[in-house]
Amino acid sequence: MSDDTVQSGVVRVTQLVDEQRIGRFLISIMVLGFLCQIGDGYDLAAAAYAAVGIARDWHIERSLLAPVFSASLVGMMFGAPLFGFVGDRFGRRAAIIVCSTMCGLFSLATAGAHSLLALAVLRFFTGIGLGGLPTNTIALMAEYAPARARAVLITLMFMGITLGGTVPAVVAALVPNVTWHLLFLVGGVLPIVAALLNFAFLPESMKFLALRDPRHPQLITLARRMRPELSLPDKASFIIATRNAQRFAVRMLFEGKLRWITPLIWMLFITNLMSNFFLNSWMPTLLHASGLSPAQAAIAASMYYFGGVVGGLAIAVALDRGMLGIVGVFMLLACPAVAWLGTPGFSPVMLKLSVFLVGVTVLGNQLGLNSVVGLSYPTAIRANGTGWALGVGRVGAILGPLVGGQLIHAQLPLRLLFLAPIAPLAIGAVAALILRPLARDRFARVEPAQAAEERAAAEDVHADDAHAARAKSA
Repeated sequence: MSDDTVQSGVVRVTQLVDEQRIGRFLISIMVLGFLCQIGDGYDLAAAAYAAVGIARDWHIERSLLAPVFSASLVGMMFGAPLFGFVGDRFGRRAAIIVCSTMCGLFSLATAGAHSLLALAVLRFFTGIGLGGLPTNTIALMAEYAPARARAVLITLMFMGITLGGTVPAVVAALVPNVTWHLLFLVGGVLPIVAALLNFAFLPESMKFLALRDPRHPQLITLARRMRPELSLPDKASFIIATRNAQRFAVRMLFEGKLRWITPLIWMLFITNLMSNFFLNSWMPTLLHASGLSPAQAAIAASMYYFGGVVGGLAIAVALDRGMLGIVGVFMLLACPAVAWLGTPGFSPVMLKLSVFLVGVTVLGNQLGLNSVVGLSYPTAIRANGTGWALGVGRVGAILGPLVGGQLIHAQLPLRLLFLAPIAPLAIGAVAALILRPLARDRFARVEPAQAAEERAAAEDVHADDAHAARAKSA
């Protein structure tokens, strides 16, 4: 940031953020978001472990629990846009704390459920909180991260989901004869601890605050924490490119170029989540049918998440260099990778390699899409835009396992079963390639239009201050 800009008493927030070094302040925000995602990943994975124990203790068929546990996915579908509205209206920080607390409390209550109805209701409300968490953590990270590393930092934050997904297995390994009650108790404690840490240490988004009031008292404190090397005046005005603080309406997601960008992003989330949840639901069946031992199957399944980390980081690095087309390329690569996964007669080593490649392309793309949606919307509607994309995308998450179940019921061979995700992945690839030229400017290191708007806003503030000074002297 130039000395002229600082001395003038007007601070351009985008420039302030983009020129920061990646230090303690920024890393702490990423870590706090990471902790929230651990609870998210844990809850989704713990349901599969808990279902076995519930079916045994309640003397019911495990198939009866499928619609019960899908209640959390339905809750996420509603929670994402709901808390997107909350985040854009009342702040990302408040929404994150409420969502994390909500996840924890309803998960703790689930540990004491005694009926399928109670279990379904509690899982639904847990899902509402789970749906709101990524909506606001994405928005907050996107607004604090510098443009040169924004996608990478968002993706690193979302690695918490992959770590959280492994915790139930660790709990089951460390605690002999672990009960389903304990699984939900741990799932309740993790997000409550995350909520307390976020309450104590998480700052509100500077861009959100600047939209509400360019002279908000928190702004100067946060700016000095972010950029301690700068000499900032106590009464500085903080300018953001768009100062549109009007009440959100869904039509705002379809204004200007967003009328094309929003449907394409929704299509990407639906198709990739459908493929991701399809694979998560039916990969254990494939591994069992391949004759792997339980230990070999666990290692093979972990390769999916390891591949997701590798693929997600690769996509994030490309996105930070403006290469939005990488999403479509990975979706195209996912088609042969998924088809190869269903090939019979693989050795254990080849099967693990195949699972890894599917993780790179499918799960890695899902992590990358979190960055895409976070960067595609302006600050004023970022949480709402992210929330609606995640909520609509849950339609795919619900349909994926259902489609797989119907194919299994039709006694389709595994070789053909794993051809099913190719259709949504191909559709998603086309959507990604269409999106590329439309949203390219949102992924540039320097956004000329935004910079021009901030300069114009700064000039307006200077004019207002000069007018007020003349009036006072008169």
